[in-house]
Amino acid sequence: MAKLNKVISEIREILREDTRGLTIQELSEKTKVTRITASIALAKLEGLGEIDVRVLGNCKLHYLKEKSKIKKGGKNE
Repeated sequence: MAKLNKVISEIREILREDTRGLTIQELSEKTKVTRITASIALAKLEGLGEIDVRVLGNCKLHYLKEKSKIKKGGKNE
């Protein structure tokens, strides 16, 4: 679980710096984990309401939500 939390933190930082939206493949390469681990971390972030996911064809682009859209505790307003 500690590794997953580390990956989640890394993904948050990557998405904060790169606002164009990234795929699971790109995020897994940047965090040096498998696509499965990256997708689990992204699912957790999505469940917390911290990221937006945009589907383009067969790709999903992941974006960090703006702070103003995230309520304390990770739920949307």
